[in-house]
Amino acid sequence: MKIAIVGAGTVIFNDEGVGVYAQRYLDENYKFDGDVTLVDGGVLGFQLMVYYQEYDKVIILDTITMQNDESGAIYNMPGEELLGLGSYKQTAHEVEIIEMLEICSMLENMAEVNIIGIVPEDILEVVTDLTPKLKEKFHDFVAVALSELDKVGIKYTKNNIEVTLETIIHSYANPTAQRDLDHLKGESANQTNNTI
Repeated sequence: MKIAIVGAGTVIFNDEGVGVYAQRYLDENYKFDGDVTLVDGGVLGFQLMVYYQEYDKVIILDTITMQNDESGAIYNMPGEELLGLGSYKQTAHEVEIIEMLEICSMLENMAEVNIIGIVPEDILEVVTDLTPKLKEKFHDFVAVALSELDKVGIKYTKNNIEVTLETIIHSYANPTAQRDLDHLKGESANQTNNTI
């Protein structure tokens, strides 16, 4: 089974970057057994269509706007349920995701799609960060993504050294910080090799 985990969103608008951070967190901190591709979808929109057509399952990590629900609430919805959810369409990339699902649903080959969404607190402030509420719920958000892998029998292990959410946010806010992530990744690989 080919699985793609796509982090969608825009990291410069506060909570709107949570899907990108979650995908990056999984990429930096976990090893997956099986054919799992992690994609920084950002605002790629229609360029992600290849994953809908060529993969068996696509997990989209994103914000989701639900009326009368508090920030930090997490939803795990199949793609077809999202098609009828007009309130989801709040930002340009959300509109593209819905339109892409609508187009692909008419094609012969269509992946099973799950949207794991978290209700944002602020997607207007221009800052590369997350609000305290979304930071508090971040690991629950990641856990829901991992539970989707559990359902299809994909095994995974967490690295010995954690690359924290704060480090990941900092790497997007300060692109030169990528060297810090590469250094941590190298340390984790060395530690794993030493324990074998």
